[in-house]
Amino acid sequence: MKLHCSRSILATAFQTVGGVVPTRTPKDILRNVKLVVGDGQGTLVGTDQEVGIRYLIPGVQTDSAGEVLLPTQRVSAILREVQDDDVQIEVGTDALWIRSGRSEFKLSIIDPAEFPDVAEFNDVNFIAVPGKLLKTAIQRTVFAADVESTRYALGGVLMDVKGSDLTLAATDSRRLAVSKAPVTVHGEPVADATAPIIPSKAMSLIERNIADPDADVQIAVHKNDVLVKCGSTTIYSRLVEGRFPKYQDVVPKSSKVRIELVAGPFLSAVRQAMIVTNEESRGVDFTFTGDTLTLASVGADVGTSRIELPVSYGGDEITVTFDPKFVVDFLRVFDSATAVSLNLNDANSAALFTAEENHQYVVMPLARE
Repeated sequence: MKLHCSRSILATAFQTVGGVVPTRTPKDILRNVKLVVGDGQGTLVGTDQEVGIRYLIPGVQTDSAGEVLLPTQRVSAILREVQDDDVQIEVGTDALWIRSGRSEFKLSIIDPAEFPDVAEFNDVNFIAVPGKLLKTAIQRTVFAADVESTRYALGGVLMDVKGSDLTLAATDSRRLAVSKAPVTVHGEPVADATAPIIPSKAMSLIERNIADPDADVQIAVHKNDVLVKCGSTTIYSRLVEGRFPKYQDVVPKSSKVRIELVAGPFLSAVRQAMIVTNEESRGVDFTFTGDTLTLASVGADVGTSRIELPVSYGGDEITVTFDPKFVVDFLRVFDSATAVSLNLNDANSAALFTAEENHQYVVMPLARE
């Protein structure tokens, strides 16, 4: 089996697929990436058995067929260090050779028969989401998932499809991010009424692989897993078990105070206020009065900060204490000129941030000392 390929293209493919290869696993075979060659094409396959990816390598030249396991770290190092941009891979009965310019590497090979496969996308029942909108929706929700929670359902992103609307929701029980996007339904994509929960690792992988913002991403939900096709890449993921909180009940239905802000200046002010916070005193007081927002923080054994920001607010003075990291996580996924609204009822009730109609973010204030 032989193939030629551009080193830079193959390195990019390896970096993408290598993102799911586990660094620690009792199954050593999973430390490899499988190269499948046939029909004039080359495909890389990687998996940790929870999440997997198939990546069609563009620009491959081959007239042979077969498959081989490539040790991820060593091949990545070769592709990173060789200088010539032409790479040839040749597989024999007991070894493989990688040649580039005047460099040659001979590596031992492992039987690929035991390597778990990642299915191709052949579904006729699926939903299609515009790539740009799905990418944005993932970016504005996945950060709120709790990957360290013992409540497994909180370690993923809920994908709720109703009619022609897709809602993504993620929470760690202290904050909730919700984002919506339009979908086109093909066939009968969801077998039951339960909205699937996709691991945050898989959602981030999907977001990174949306290369063409104008092309649709196809998503096929099965009973225990999901397949996602982004261009020439197919991503597989098992679904997260457990019951996701009723996110609709968490979003405040009304508010007494609405304050209009701009993402960039607001983000800068919050980041400044964070400088003197620490784990013991991480809260920042957000005080709205007149036409000014004052952010004040006190860090034990660190110091204090006071930052003022002009805002459009003419109501009674109100002070609410937030974990500044939660506010920063939300603001940083928006362009600096994006208009953001903060909706409050009082200093102790859930606060609602909204932006661009389809994005909501609920944060629970901290108790003031």
